[in-house]
Amino acid sequence: MKITFYGHACLGIEVCGKNIIVDPFITGNPKASHIDINAIKADYILITHAHFDHVKDVEEIATRTNAVIVSNYEIASHYGNKGFKYHPMNQGGSWKFSFGNVKYVNAIHTSSFVDGNYGGNPGGFVIEGEHKNIYIAGDTALTMDMKLIPMRTKLDLAVLPIGSNFTMDVEDAIIASDFLDCDKILGYHYDTFGFIEINHDEAKKKFFDAGKDLMLLEIGESIEL
Repeated sequence: MKITFYGHACLGIEVCGKNIIVDPFITGNPKASHIDINAIKADYILITHAHFDHVKDVEEIATRTNAVIVSNYEIASHYGNKGFKYHPMNQGGSWKFSFGNVKYVNAIHTSSFVDGNYGGNPGGFVIEGEHKNIYIAGDTALTMDMKLIPMRTKLDLAVLPIGSNFTMDVEDAIIASDFLDCDKILGYHYDTFGFIEINHDEAKKKFFDAGKDLMLLEIGESIEL
């Protein structure tokens, strides 16, 4: 399983010969100006919630790649009504896709499209594929529901927001890693704009002092699990 960070909360995942894009927001992010959106492959597009900074490039990528859009019922149906391929889910539900199993789990946040239309309840994804399991939290506060995830799935990586203001901060993300029983963390949703700027060295030290590994990737950088 290969994971590429495209900035903000956008990830590329290569697993079982399939390409997944999560929360595509690239062309609207000046920090990701060196990323060529037309070079990105996608068989599936996973969306945690409807906010602009998570769906900006959904339609452009889906039009070019014919990818299946996977999200909650409201978001998936929104794109389905526009003629895109889609698969609706909801909290607690799982589905076995061609690349592995996906479960849509709770998040504490809001969710609306840029025009104000309702985007359903926000969520995160637990992905099981190629004998590796990852949790993508989406935008969320720290929540006790995270304790439920390791009851079903032993995680190899947790992708957690750490920018604070709109989501949990570094300290809460450390607690979240305890809840998740996962000490390998990929941080995201930080530095894109002023409200969520963080001190990288300080964040890494706090995780290190807690006996955990926080990875902060450069935009375009990848890791292998």
